[in-house]
Amino acid sequence: MIGGGAAAGVFGSLLGLGGGILIVPLLTLGFGLPLREAVGVSLVSVMMTSSAAAGVYLERHVANLRLGMTLELFTATGALVGGSVAFLLDERFLSLLFAALLTYVAFTMLQARSRDTALSADVPEVDTSPGNGPPPRPTVLDRLGGDGYQVRNLGRGVVGALGAGVASALLGIGGGIIKVPLMHLSMGVPLRVATATSNLMIGITAAASAVIYLIHGGIDPYVAGPTGIGVFLGATAGSRLGHRLDLRYLRLLFVVVLGYTALQMLVRALE
Repeated sequence: MIGGGAAAGVFGSLLGLGGGILIVPLLTLGFGLPLREAVGVSLVSVMMTSSAAAGVYLERHVANLRLGMTLELFTATGALVGGSVAFLLDERFLSLLFAALLTYVAFTMLQARSRDTALSADVPEVDTSPGNGPPPRPTVLDRLGGDGYQVRNLGRGVVGALGAGVASALLGIGGGIIKVPLMHLSMGVPLRVATATSNLMIGITAAASAVIYLIHGGIDPYVAGPTGIGVFLGATAGSRLGHRLDLRYLRLLFVVVLGYTALQMLVRALE
């Protein structure tokens, strides 16, 4: 469990996914844990991934803290709602829908051109020379932007953040697998910034969901302990290696993860 958690931690911190997509099949297929308990343990592991990686990304000023906490207000709300209904909905139906969503996102990520090469010249400059009056006051989207990029489609981001929270509670994935393409493709955030920001958010999202599972007795401490330790060690190592990786390979790795997860969700739905 410690070894598997470490591998999932490295993987999750590099892609901003939290490692939950590996923890759940690891515990169910490798250790025979019931799916519902595996989801609960996965949420604890996602919290460990976030706590290990978030500090590193903030120290290097890669993550967009303002944007992340704005979206997290809605993601945490979705996580509470999803956790409340997680024990009532048909799991096979949810797995089928999620497999379709992941397939679509993987295809979109594969076709989209990288926005990390966006130049600051793409953002209109304000002429502050005498005679032109004071510059316009910054908007909400201006405040949420970062160096070399500007956030757009905030409304779409809010809706997606709610859905990510619900998916996190139902499947134990932390929501990062939705948040990263949401911020990158729909909101214009560079992929590396999106993965770092997702790592900040997933811990809070998972904590909101884990409370519901803890109330229902869905978290086994004897499994969560060693798995969480491994995830923390792996996430710490992965967050320090992420800046050395080529962004093109990170994108390809992300698409592979989405495809693999979609296949696992489809198999689970058809069982």
